[in-house]
Amino acid sequence: MVSHAPSVLRRLVPAAYRPVLAHRLFRRLILGFAVSYLGDGMSFVAVAWLAIELAPQASAGLWVGGAVAAYTMPGVAGALVLGRRLRRVPARWVLLADNVVRGVFLGVVPLAWFAGLLSLPLYVALLAVSSLLHAWGSAAKYTLLAELLPGEHRLAANTLVSSLEFAATIAGPAIAGVLVTYVSTALVVGLDALTYVFLAVVVLRTRLPGSGRVSPVDRTAARGGLALLRSHPELLGLLTLTWFFNLLYGPVEVALPLHVTHDLGAPGTLLGLYWMVFGVGAVFGGLAVGALRRLPLWPVTVGIVLGWGILLLPFGFGAPTAVTVVCFGLGGAVYGPFVALSVTLMQAKAPPEHLAAMLAARSAALLTAAPLGTALGGPVTTALGAQATLGVSGLATVVLGALACVLLPAGRRRR
Repeated sequence: MVSHAPSVLRRLVPAAYRPVLAHRLFRRLILGFAVSYLGDGMSFVAVAWLAIELAPQASAGLWVGGAVAAYTMPGVAGALVLGRRLRRVPARWVLLADNVVRGVFLGVVPLAWFAGLLSLPLYVALLAVSSLLHAWGSAAKYTLLAELLPGEHRLAANTLVSSLEFAATIAGPAIAGVLVTYVSTALVVGLDALTYVFLAVVVLRTRLPGSGRVSPVDRTAARGGLALLRSHPELLGLLTLTWFFNLLYGPVEVALPLHVTHDLGAPGTLLGLYWMVFGVGAVFGGLAVGALRRLPLWPVTVGIVLGWGILLLPFGFGAPTAVTVVCFGLGGAVYGPFVALSVTLMQAKAPPEHLAAMLAARSAALLTAAPLGTALGGPVTTALGAQATLGVSGLATVVLGALACVLLPAGRRRR
């Protein structure tokens, strides 16, 4: 019986993933990615929750928005300001630098907390510095996979890595919800820091390609890609839809923790539950991408936008908590396949010789969307309240999807 176990496992693993998982260096890297993503999953709860604990109730929305934006937004500045210097650095060293910076500055948060020195401005500043290289680190991660694996295996590798990221939103928020309720929120931020240190050690101890021939972000390519996108209205429309979709998602990350604490008066475990069911839904939705790709890509992509907006509306109507938890889980299932579908649509429509430049332009543009939405989420939540902000985000997303439904057939008729 034992001798047949490996063959049984091979049959259970889809054929596309077998050569990728057989790659020794990839298996080592994906372990580091999994641990780091678990820390990211915990930060979904911890970053906002610690800001709530530190902030006066009257200005909590502004500080939560500032903290969540600081955890992501400076990466945009880093991608633009440091582009000339970092684009020729090998992906391995860029990834290593990002994880060291992330681990060190996030690690200061619990130290300052336990010393009684952690103020709101210091907390936001530490989050901001920790995220300065994170856009580069994310790009370097996929660049490293491209250097490590042949072209026919990259899609499978990227799918495994992105699925791990969604899976981490299942366990991470659940663990963080318990820890912020019964131990310490600052400790959760410290654990997040340790996960980055772990990935840095894995990268440092692994002999990886360091040619640097594939640049994570090439500003020249990004500019050329934007010009190419303007000459392809359908692809420019796809980028515009994706940008606004990500923008309208941003306020959810600010409003949801405030909805749990202020509107519902619930502990951190409920916030962890929301993100956990979202992650479960996103993983199942991502696994369904293979079936969805056999459907018309544009209608399905627009349908995802409409579906996510509709599933946020019950928050604004004051639906019972059980209903909103179910809706958020279903929303994850709807939201999960969006990135893969939108990229697949661009791959299908872009001229092959221009695809790399267009994808670079897409990445550069989308770096600004969700962080900007998160930054706007603070004042919007302060003005409208958390519950109303969630409802307004859903309504605006539905309007965006409806506009896409109208403009897409009109554009096709003109062509």
